[in-house]
Parts: sequence; C-alpha cells; structure tokens
Amino acid sequence: MMLKGRTIMKRKTVLILALTAALVSITTQAAQEQHFSIAGYRIGPYAAGGSGQASGLEDYLQLINLRDGGVNGVKLSWTECETEYIVERGVECYERTKKNATTFNPFSVGIAYGVIDRATADKIPVITPNHGRTDSTDGRVFPYIFPVILNPWSEASAIINYLAQRAGGPDKLKGKKIVTLYHGSPYGKETIPIFALLAKQYGFENIQIEVPHPGNEQQSQWLNIRRIKPDWVILRGWGVMNPVALKTAQKTGFPTDRIIGNVWSNSEEDAEPAGQAAKGYISATTHPSGSHFPVLQDIKRHVYGANKGKIEPQRVGSIYYNMGVLDGILHVEAVRVAQKKFGQRALTGDELRWGWEHIAIDDKRLDELGASGLLQPIKLTCDDHEGGGAVKFQQWDGKQWKVISDWIQADRKLLRPLIEASAEKYAKEKNIKPRDCSKE
Repeated sequence: MMLKGRTIMKRKTVLILALTAALVSITTQAAQEQHFSIAGYRIGPYAAGGSGQASGLEDYLQLINLRDGGVNGVKLSWTECETEYIVERGVECYERTKKNATTFNPFSVGIAYGVIDRATADKIPVITPNHGRTDSTDGRVFPYIFPVILNPWSEASAIINYLAQRAGGPDKLKGKKIVTLYHGSPYGKETIPIFALLAKQYGFENIQIEVPHPGNEQQSQWLNIRRIKPDWVILRGWGVMNPVALKTAQKTGFPTDRIIGNVWSNSEEDAEPAGQAAKGYISATTHPSGSHFPVLQDIKRHVYGANKGKIEPQRVGSIYYNMGVLDGILHVEAVRVAQKKFGQRALTGDELRWGWEHIAIDDKRLDELGASGLLQPIKLTCDDHEGGGAVKFQQWDGKQWKVISDWIQADRKLLRPLIEASAEKYAKEKNIKPRDCSKE
C-alpha cells in the first residue's frame, strides 16, 4: 500500500511539473507576442469605414505572421473591441486591453481625445493615421500620440492649396465662397479654426455648417447651401453622412463636381450608395484604391488563401481597407526599427514609441514592402509625429476613382508654429515639461 501511495504521489508530481511547464511555455509564448489594441466598429452608421480600416490593419498583421513568421520571430497579436464609434466604449476598451497592449488604435477622434492622458501615463502609443488631435503632431509635448501620414490641419491646408491651384493661384481665392459641411463630432470640428485662418490669409468667405450625428437628414443644410451659392463645398463627412450629402446635393441642385470630400469621405462605400448623384464627386486621398499592389496580392494569397481574412474579399483594395493596410505597415515598421535598438523580442509600449519616432520609409523601402505607389514616403521624428502631410485628389467616374492631381502639399511652414503654440498651451494647462528632442 505504501509503495502504491508513493507511485501515485510521483505521478501527481510529474503531472504538476508537466502542467507548470505548459503554463510557463504559454506565458513565455504570450510574452513573445507583440500585442496591439484596436477600438473598432463593425456595426452602426460608421461600419463601412470602421470595418474597412480594422480589416486592412489586421489582415496585414496576419500576413506578417503567416508569410514571415512574425517580425524576427516575434508573432503579432491583437484585440479588437466593438465600440460603435461611441467614446465611452472606446475608453472602456483602452482600459480593458491596456495590460497587454503596446499600441492603441482608436479609429475615432473622440476616443483619441478620451485616452490621451491615460495613454501618456501608461506609456502606450496611440496611433491616429489621418485623424486625431492636430497639435499632437508636436511629439515634444505628446510623446505617445501619433497623427501619422496626415493631420487634420494639413488636410485642410492641402485642400485649399488644391482649390487655389485650380483657380489659377492663391490670389484668385479672394472673394470666393467656400462652405465646409462638417460632421457634428470632435472629428468634424477639428478644422474649424484652421479654415478660419486660411480664409483670413487668402481672402475667401468661410462658411461652416454642421450636420448632427449621424447625418441621415441634411435637407435644411443643403437648402441653406443653395441659398448661399458657394463656389465650393468641402465635405468633412463620415459614414452614412457622405452618400446622404451627395444625394441631397443633387436634389437641391448643387453640382457634384463642386464638392470636395476629405480623406474620410473618399471611399467606394461613400460614393457607390449615392448612385449617379456621386458621378463627378472629387475627394482628397493619402493613397489610392486597388488590389494590384504586391502587398495586397500577398494578402490575398497568404491570408485569404488560408481563409483567415477579416472582410469580404471583394472589399480588399478599397480606400478604407488600404488605409488599414498602411496602418499595419507602419505598426510593423515601428516594431522592426525598435527591435534594432532593443533586441529581437517583444517590446514595451515605451520602446515601441521610440520605434515610431524613428520610422523612415523611402522609395526603396516602399518597393521592398510591395507598397510603391500605395504609401507616400514618410519619416517620423521626436518632434514630428505626422511625417507626411500630402494628398492627391481623385474623382468618381460613376464606377471607380480616378486620380486627377499630383501630390498637393500642406503649407507646413504656416502650420508648424500654430501646432507648437497649441501644444505649448496644452503643456502649460497640464503642467507638462516639453521634451528636448536633441537628446532623443
């Protein structure tokens, strides 16, 4: 009986050791994953944009895992929350996932504003490509916030520069009437002060008209626009607001080819539902649509070929989807860059922040990534968390987008002092000492 008891004890000990080893293995494996948090929204009035971006980002991360085995052996993982574009749910998502997250991607200006102080305290980079708080471009004051590729003020400046180019020069904008029809949210309101400044500089009449969330009803706004008779309408829409705007413009007799959409009013999902009312519509974009790029072909082959894609295959290559792919490329490049400094392992949020601040993607690197023509060359630094600042313009021909301009740059010399002044004001309010970027 004693021998039998000893045998049972040995077996229990072996089992416990085996379970302990398994747990250690699982913990070690989890520690070797680079984890990202995504505050997405696949339902509600903004589902088209939210699902496109989140899917493009996640499919690219999946591509790196399946094709490359991760980044130098470190697998990428992520958590996606469903927020329905609601700020409170986005903040809850951040709090719930921050323990393992090394970046947070809010896909919402309101959510981004809601987590700035939290993420800064937690040292977790918040990534807001083509949106976010404009003065967070100044990394001296906002070390963990990255409005990469294009901040909202750069977008506004580039649109006005394009209209000036079409008019025959900046001086030709004097006396023009330009209406901005904006989404009634922090995102929509972000450019109100910069359009006022540009109007004063160039002498055009600046009229701002709000469309309450979500934008299903715009009759009164477009009747007002018909009364004003502007030369141009800049559409700062989002989700269902965009096709409704195009259809209502047609009903009230405003010409579609005098409407300029911003980068969140520029996808197939914004134009197609409007039918013929969208034909001739112009919009700004930081990247083209299309799935012919080598990186998109790799996603189709490796990710969708393995039935691991996150969206309907026919939406791969849309503007919103490709925006997510660019987001994924930047995430992975930040990991690669940071690993060169800190080692080929899973990185902390603070180490990854350093990686984001040292991204430098030139034409040669774009070719290596299979993204030539998909992303503009981009370089981030300690004090410049935007790195791009240019857009092209495209026009909807009734079936697809056609690029109709070269790169149009924002007036960064004009904007930078304004960004720094706004950031320094924030620093005083929050008792923040700006970093000395010469030491970074």
